[in-house]
Amino acid sequence: MEIIATAESALQAENLLRAGVDTLYIGNSRFGLRLPTSFSNAEIEEITKLAHSFGKKVIVAVNALMHNDHVEELPVFLREIDAMGVDKIAVGDPGVILMLEELEIKVPFIYDAQTFVTSAEQIDFWAGLGAVSAVLARELTRPEVIQIAKRLDIPVEVLVYGPTCIHQSKRKLVTNYYNIVGLQTTADKARGLYLREPNDADSMLPIYEDENGTHIFSTEDISMMPYLAELYDAGVTTFKLDGILMHGADFVSIAKLFVEAKEALINQNFVAETFVNRLAKLVPDTRELGAGFYLKNPDEVK
Repeated sequence: MEIIATAESALQAENLLRAGVDTLYIGNSRFGLRLPTSFSNAEIEEITKLAHSFGKKVIVAVNALMHNDHVEELPVFLREIDAMGVDKIAVGDPGVILMLEELEIKVPFIYDAQTFVTSAEQIDFWAGLGAVSAVLARELTRPEVIQIAKRLDIPVEVLVYGPTCIHQSKRKLVTNYYNIVGLQTTADKARGLYLREPNDADSMLPIYEDENGTHIFSTEDISMMPYLAELYDAGVTTFKLDGILMHGADFVSIAKLFVEAKEALINQNFVAETFVNRLAKLVPDTRELGAGFYLKNPDEVK
């Protein structure tokens, strides 16, 4: 089993490694989507060396849709992270996969095309082109996830904790609104901005802007803690923790709990209710926990 966790700093990365996380997920927002922090190449190299000193691994996100200006800069970035010895990269744009081949860069890649990764046949196609694993869309239901995992020879990653992005636009939607109403302020993640549903006063949809545009998240965070055992039994052994909205030691505590859950699964003494109750005490009151699409009827998902 592998637990992957995002990292927002070198300090948090070290604490996550000490907590038992197997793989760190980092990157630069120029080429990767929705990262807790956009690291410089020097910082990526520092964290990679740190992870390797613990005998652990690093994945670098290269899963943005690459526009022309990105493509021009990408070869240098790919060569530099390859030279650092990063263990894998997450890739969504087929052009990046082609570029890896053209540049003769051998770093393994994970297929991560976000909402498009919805079938075993699709993943198998990219596995035939070199993908060593794939990130399943967060909109898949229980029977779909289980069926896909059982039909593949490569691992599939499932988000077991963290928020779900429900909309991304390349346009700066909040900034455009600010311009219309004459506000002089920022819309970055540090602002902690939220949207509300018109008829739901309790809804809180986080929203922020970065160089990839505007990102809007669901009002609830995913927690697959109640269903870890059935995922594990179905052959899903790669679990992702996303701390983009959970910071510092708080996220490390959550990661440590999932590491304990992993060990309990391996030792066949996992009691879901115990871990669910412990997780509930670690998350903020402003963020509800739910299973997302996992429990929905596949026929009702459009």
